[in-house]
Amino acid sequence: MAGVGDPGYIGDPGYIGDPALLAARAADPRGESWTACAARRAGSPPGRGGEADGRAPDKPRRGRGDRLSKPVMVSGSGGKSGRVVSFQRGLDAWKLVVSADGIGGETAIGDSIAVNGCCLTVVHAAGGNLDFDVLEETRRLTNFAALRPGSQVNLERSLRFDGKLGGHFVSGHIDGLGTIETMETRGSDTYLRVRAPAGYGRYLVHKGSVAIDGISLTVAEVDGDAAAVWLIPHTVEVTNLRDKHVGDQVNLEFDLLAKYVEKLLASRT
Repeated sequence: MAGVGDPGYIGDPGYIGDPALLAARAADPRGESWTACAARRAGSPPGRGGEADGRAPDKPRRGRGDRLSKPVMVSGSGGKSGRVVSFQRGLDAWKLVVSADGIGGETAIGDSIAVNGCCLTVVHAAGGNLDFDVLEETRRLTNFAALRPGSQVNLERSLRFDGKLGGHFVSGHIDGLGTIETMETRGSDTYLRVRAPAGYGRYLVHKGSVAIDGISLTVAEVDGDAAAVWLIPHTVEVTNLRDKHVGDQVNLEFDLLAKYVEKLLASRT
């Protein structure tokens, strides 16, 4: 997985609108990025970039390599939660350090981890902490700008296809920020209503799926660009939703299949 803005991001027409590119990328054993694949087919080298654009950096960096842009999935099942140790600007990227005792011991440099639903690459792992490089573009387009030391974040390892799929396919490519309009306890459960960016209501379907901060949830109500979901006590207890309030922003990723269908139908008109 790569960050927001990678050509693997579903909003990029080169990713879902070019069957030849899809076939070339799927058949390539080297695991190159979408940008590198497109550049190779076009006969030109990829430019300078990093996590947010999927292009190979000019020189090797700690823990980075061709794994950076490999498209992988998570299930949105909630995974584990962690706490932000620090999040500050570095020389070449923002540096995010997360205390992740639940998965830190099983994680190696180069692994992909969904943090609040946004896929990041581990650049250092030690003592139960995971370090990530976050580009300004990723910070700007997600709710990472609100992260502070002590903030709770949702963590999920990349999906293994020989394991269980507890939610739905979540790519880790954030579509936009939603704003919590309602969050209240009703009986033993919690009612959560989130307003998506204008125009994204077309991806919201009653009884369909949406990922909120990386958590796969079933849409209970749709009202234009707003959607409501119900949370069982366990979901609130083990995720960062327990720290959320009305007005807070959450990362949203809409159903991958809906975006494929929209693109395919548009190409027929």
